[in-house]
Amino acid sequence: MHPNKAFRQGDDAALIAWASRIGFAHLLIATVDGLMVAHAPIVQTGPTALSFHVARANRVHPHLDGARMIASVAGAEGYVSPNWYADGANQVPTWNYVAVELEGTVHALDEDGLVAQLDALAAAHEPRVLPDNPWTRDKMDETRFRAMLRAIAGFDLRVEQVRGTTKLSQNKPAGDRARVIAGLEQSGHAALADAMRRVGE
Repeated sequence: MHPNKAFRQGDDAALIAWASRIGFAHLLIATVDGLMVAHAPIVQTGPTALSFHVARANRVHPHLDGARMIASVAGAEGYVSPNWYADGANQVPTWNYVAVELEGTVHALDEDGLVAQLDALAAAHEPRVLPDNPWTRDKMDETRFRAMLRAIAGFDLRVEQVRGTTKLSQNKPAGDRARVIAGLEQSGHAALADAMRRVGE
């Protein structure tokens, strides 16, 4: 994560909760077959625990149980032009972003744990996308559900280290921050501009 302490925001609990709200992670592990990355939905299952699932056909699947892993979760991000600063001629291009790394040990879930992970995933996100008609497992044919279940594997990540970066121009004067916010909005990065406003409050 970024070494500048100005970009460290939030305690571990808040960062884990934020990562779970984003709901999607890049999973990085070192294996005997080399470095591997998987991409998976995540849900928080305890104060320092997350669960996720991957396809059994994913090449990372056989390496996960018992492995050390980093789950990298990214939020709003975008390019920052030197032209947005008052003294742009003496600045360099950079990137503003929000990200969290969650490091720990992975353990396989049994079938009940995998089903619970899928139910929790739907419960967390269905109300956001389809509040009037959320998907629940009872809508699905049980035979079909069990067949699909056999194609995926669930895991639990027990988080032991949390590292977060909220790089939102906190090291710049207020005037430059305002110009960066305006530039981000004009370039289609409204979510990042909003994040900058919130961190400045």
